[in-house]
Amino acid sequence: MAHIDILIRRLRSDTHIDAEDAAAIARLPVHVRDVPAQTSIVRTGERPNACCLLVKGFACRAKITDMGKRQILSFHVAGDIPDLQSLFLRSMDHDLVSISPATLAFIAHSDVLKLVDERPSVAHALWRETLIDAAIFREWIVNLGARDAPARMGHLFAELYHRMAAVGLVQGNEFEFSVTQAELAEALGISAVHANRIIQRFRSEGVLDVRRNHVALLDFPTVQAISGFDPAYLHQLTRRGAPE
Repeated sequence: MAHIDILIRRLRSDTHIDAEDAAAIARLPVHVRDVPAQTSIVRTGERPNACCLLVKGFACRAKITDMGKRQILSFHVAGDIPDLQSLFLRSMDHDLVSISPATLAFIAHSDVLKLVDERPSVAHALWRETLIDAAIFREWIVNLGARDAPARMGHLFAELYHRMAAVGLVQGNEFEFSVTQAELAEALGISAVHANRIIQRFRSEGVLDVRRNHVALLDFPTVQAISGFDPAYLHQLTRRGAPE
Protein backbone atom coordinates (compact mmCIF):
# COMPACT_ATOMS: atom_id res chain seq x y z
CA MET A 1 0.00 0.00 0.00
CA ALA A 2 1.29 3.43 -0.97
CA HIS A 3 0.94 4.88 2.52
CA ILE A 4 3.33 2.26 3.88
CA ASP A 5 6.04 3.10 1.34
CA ILE A 6 7.34 5.94 3.52
CA LEU A 7 7.79 3.49 6.41
CA ILE A 8 9.77 1.07 4.25
CA ARG A 9 11.95 3.94 3.07
CA ARG A 10 12.49 5.01 6.68
CA LEU A 11 13.44 1.51 7.83
CA ARG A 12 15.84 1.08 4.94
CA SER A 13 17.69 4.25 5.93
CA ASP A 14 19.14 2.48 8.97
CA THR A 15 18.34 -1.24 8.60
CA HIS A 16 18.73 -3.83 5.86
CA ILE A 17 15.19 -4.74 4.76
CA ASP A 18 14.95 -7.31 1.98
CA ALA A 19 12.23 -7.48 -0.68
CA GLU A 20 10.17 -10.10 1.17
CA ASP A 21 10.23 -8.09 4.39
CA ALA A 22 9.22 -4.95 2.49
CA ALA A 23 6.36 -6.80 0.79
CA ALA A 24 5.13 -8.11 4.15
CA ILE A 25 5.22 -4.61 5.63
CA ALA A 26 3.39 -3.24 2.58
CA ARG A 27 0.54 -5.72 3.17
CA LEU A 28 -0.22 -4.32 6.62
CA PRO A 29 -3.84 -3.08 6.79
CA VAL A 30 -4.00 0.62 7.63
CA HIS A 31 -6.68 3.14 8.47
CA VAL A 32 -5.72 6.50 6.94
CA ARG A 33 -6.85 9.79 8.41
CA ASP A 34 -6.05 13.40 7.50
CA VAL A 35 -5.91 15.77 10.46
CA PRO A 36 -5.39 19.52 10.84
CA ALA A 37 -2.56 21.08 12.83
CA GLN A 38 -2.81 20.91 16.63
CA THR A 39 -4.75 17.65 16.63
CA SER A 40 -4.21 15.38 19.62
CA ILE A 41 -3.32 12.01 18.13
CA VAL A 42 -2.80 10.23 21.46
CA ARG A 43 -3.11 11.74 24.93
CA THR A 44 -1.38 10.97 28.19
CA GLY A 45 -3.13 8.10 29.95
CA GLU A 46 -4.79 6.70 26.84
CA ARG A 47 -4.40 3.06 25.82
CA PRO A 48 -4.24 3.02 22.02
CA ASN A 49 -4.91 -0.19 20.11
CA ALA A 50 -3.03 0.94 17.00
CA CYS A 51 0.34 2.48 16.14
CA CYS A 52 0.38 5.75 14.24
CA LEU A 53 2.58 6.06 11.14
CA LEU A 54 3.20 9.65 10.10
CA VAL A 55 2.75 9.59 6.32
CA LYS A 56 2.86 13.32 5.67
CA GLY A 57 3.35 16.38 7.84
CA PHE A 58 4.87 16.88 11.27
CA ALA A 59 4.08 15.93 14.85
CA CYS A 60 5.62 16.28 18.27
CA ARG A 61 5.74 14.44 21.55
CA ALA A 62 5.10 16.65 24.57
CA LYS A 63 4.43 16.65 28.28
CA ILE A 64 2.53 19.24 30.31
CA THR A 65 3.75 20.18 33.78
CA ASP A 66 1.39 20.62 36.72
CA MET A 67 1.84 24.38 36.19
CA GLY A 68 0.52 24.07 32.64
CA LYS A 69 3.85 24.56 30.84
CA ARG A 70 4.47 22.36 27.82
CA GLN A 71 7.82 20.78 27.00
CA ILE A 72 8.22 19.40 23.49
CA LEU A 73 10.25 16.20 23.77
CA SER A 74 10.78 15.39 20.09
CA PHE A 75 9.70 16.33 16.58
CA HIS A 76 8.53 13.68 14.14
CA VAL A 77 8.63 13.59 10.36
CA ALA A 78 7.13 11.40 7.65
CA GLY A 79 8.12 7.75 8.06
CA ASP A 80 8.21 7.87 11.87
CA ILE A 81 6.00 5.76 14.14
CA PRO A 82 6.17 7.98 17.24
CA ASP A 83 4.00 5.73 19.43
CA LEU A 84 5.56 2.38 18.55
CA GLN A 85 6.16 1.81 22.27
CA SER A 86 2.39 1.59 22.76
CA LEU A 87 2.69 -2.01 21.51
CA PHE A 88 4.02 -3.00 24.93
CA LEU A 89 3.30 -0.15 27.37
CA ARG A 90 -0.13 -0.21 29.01
CA SER A 91 -0.78 3.51 28.61
CA MET A 92 0.79 6.58 27.05
CA ASP A 93 2.90 8.74 29.37
CA HIS A 94 2.98 11.76 27.03
CA ASP A 95 0.96 13.48 24.33
CA LEU A 96 1.41 13.07 20.58
CA VAL A 97 0.17 16.10 18.64
CA SER A 98 0.25 17.16 14.99
CA ILE A 99 2.02 20.50 14.45
CA SER A 100 0.94 20.78 10.81
CA PRO A 101 -1.81 19.31 8.66
CA ALA A 102 -0.87 15.65 8.56
CA THR A 103 -1.76 12.32 7.00
CA LEU A 104 -1.73 9.48 9.51
CA ALA A 105 -1.90 5.73 8.90
CA PHE A 106 -3.04 3.72 11.91
CA ILE A 107 -1.85 0.10 12.09
CA ALA A 108 -3.62 -2.16 14.57
CA HIS A 109 -1.39 -3.55 17.31
CA SER A 110 -2.67 -7.04 16.52
CA ASP A 111 -1.48 -6.74 12.90
CA VAL A 112 1.96 -5.44 13.92
CA LEU A 113 2.39 -8.21 16.50
CA LYS A 114 1.37 -10.84 13.97
CA LEU A 115 3.90 -9.48 11.47
CA VAL A 116 6.80 -9.45 13.92
CA ASP A 117 5.96 -12.98 15.01
CA GLU A 118 6.01 -14.17 11.41
CA ARG A 119 9.07 -12.18 10.32
CA PRO A 120 11.79 -11.84 12.98
CA SER A 121 13.85 -9.57 10.72
CA VAL A 122 11.01 -7.02 10.77
CA ALA A 123 10.88 -7.33 14.56
CA HIS A 124 14.62 -6.58 14.62
CA ALA A 125 14.09 -3.53 12.37
CA LEU A 126 11.35 -2.12 14.61
CA TRP A 127 13.43 -2.82 17.72
CA ARG A 128 16.31 -0.94 16.10
CA GLU A 129 13.94 1.99 15.51
CA THR A 130 13.16 2.17 19.23
CA LEU A 131 16.89 2.11 20.03
CA ILE A 132 17.57 4.95 17.59
CA ASP A 133 14.63 6.83 19.08
CA ALA A 134 16.30 6.47 22.48
CA ALA A 135 19.61 7.70 21.03
CA ILE A 136 17.85 10.80 19.73
CA PHE A 137 16.33 11.38 23.18
CA ARG A 138 19.80 11.19 24.73
CA GLU A 139 21.12 13.76 22.29
CA TRP A 140 18.17 16.05 23.03
CA ILE A 141 19.00 15.84 26.76
CA VAL A 142 22.58 16.91 25.99
CA ASN A 143 21.25 19.66 23.74
CA LEU A 144 19.03 21.13 26.47
CA GLY A 145 21.44 20.64 29.33
CA ALA A 146 24.88 21.38 27.89
CA ARG A 147 24.54 23.70 24.84
CA ASP A 148 23.65 27.36 24.62
CA ALA A 149 20.52 28.44 22.79
CA PRO A 150 22.06 29.11 19.34
CA ALA A 151 23.81 25.72 19.46
CA ARG A 152 20.53 24.02 20.43
CA MET A 153 18.73 25.50 17.46
CA GLY A 154 21.52 24.73 15.01
CA HIS A 155 21.72 21.15 16.27
CA LEU A 156 17.98 20.66 15.93
CA PHE A 157 17.91 21.84 12.31
CA ALA A 158 20.98 19.78 11.40
CA GLU A 159 19.31 16.69 12.87
CA LEU A 160 16.07 17.34 10.99
CA TYR A 161 18.00 17.78 7.74
CA HIS A 162 19.56 14.31 8.10
CA ARG A 163 16.34 12.63 9.19
CA MET A 164 14.34 14.14 6.34
CA ALA A 165 17.08 13.48 3.77
CA ALA A 166 16.86 9.80 4.71
CA VAL A 167 13.29 9.66 3.39
CA GLY A 168 13.85 11.95 0.40
CA LEU A 169 12.28 15.12 1.83
CA VAL A 170 15.06 17.66 1.28
CA GLN A 171 15.95 19.71 -1.77
CA GLY A 172 19.51 20.98 -1.83
CA ASN A 173 19.97 22.74 1.49
CA GLU A 174 16.25 23.25 2.20
CA PHE A 175 13.40 21.29 3.72
CA GLU A 176 9.86 21.97 4.81
CA PHE A 177 9.30 22.22 8.55
CA SER A 178 5.95 23.60 9.65
CA VAL A 179 6.70 24.87 13.12
CA THR A 180 5.94 28.09 14.98
CA GLN A 181 8.52 30.03 16.94
CA ALA A 182 6.53 29.23 20.08
CA GLU A 183 6.87 25.50 19.34
CA LEU A 184 10.59 25.91 18.66
CA ALA A 185 10.89 27.63 22.02
CA GLU A 186 9.04 24.78 23.76
CA ALA A 187 11.46 22.28 22.24
CA LEU A 188 14.61 24.29 22.98
CA GLY A 189 13.78 25.45 26.50
CA ILE A 190 13.84 29.15 25.64
CA SER A 191 11.27 31.91 25.14
CA ALA A 192 9.62 32.60 21.79
CA VAL A 193 11.26 36.04 21.82
CA HIS A 194 14.69 34.47 22.28
CA ALA A 195 13.98 31.98 19.47
CA ASN A 196 13.10 34.86 17.17
CA ARG A 197 16.32 36.70 18.05
CA ILE A 198 18.43 33.64 17.27
CA ILE A 199 16.70 33.15 13.92
CA GLN A 200 17.25 36.82 13.06
CA ARG A 201 20.92 36.53 14.01
CA PHE A 202 21.45 33.35 11.96
CA ARG A 203 19.67 34.97 9.00
CA SER A 204 21.77 38.14 9.14
CA GLU A 205 24.98 36.09 9.36
CA GLY A 206 23.99 33.88 6.42
CA VAL A 207 24.10 30.70 8.52
CA LEU A 208 20.53 29.45 8.25
CA ASP A 209 17.08 30.83 7.60
CA VAL A 210 13.61 29.87 8.77
CA ARG A 211 10.58 31.36 7.09
CA ARG A 212 7.28 30.34 5.53
CA ASN A 213 7.52 26.82 6.95
CA HIS A 214 10.89 26.21 5.30
CA VAL A 215 14.39 25.83 6.73
CA ALA A 216 17.47 26.62 4.65
CA LEU A 217 20.89 25.57 5.94
CA LEU A 218 22.88 28.24 4.15
CA ASP A 219 26.27 27.48 5.76
CA PHE A 220 26.24 23.92 7.06
CA PRO A 221 29.91 23.87 8.23
CA THR A 222 29.12 26.84 10.46
CA VAL A 223 25.95 25.16 11.75
CA GLN A 224 28.09 22.13 12.66
CA ALA A 225 30.75 24.28 14.29
CA ILE A 226 28.20 26.22 16.34
CA SER A 227 26.24 23.17 17.47
CA GLY A 228 28.85 20.40 17.57
CA PHE A 229 26.51 18.29 15.45
CA ASP A 230 27.67 14.75 14.61
CA PRO A 231 25.07 12.52 12.89
CA ALA A 232 26.54 9.29 14.32
CA TYR A 233 23.72 9.01 16.89
CA LEU A 234 21.17 8.70 14.06
CA HIS A 235 22.83 5.40 13.05
CA GLN A 236 21.98 5.82 9.36
CA LEU A 237 23.41 3.25 6.97
CA THR A 238 24.56 5.96 4.55
CA ARG A 239 26.40 8.86 6.15
CA ARG A 240 25.38 12.09 4.47
CA GLY A 241 27.62 15.05 3.95
CA ALA A 242 26.79 18.73 4.19
CA PRO A 243 23.85 20.12 2.23
CA GLU A 244 24.70 21.49 -1.18
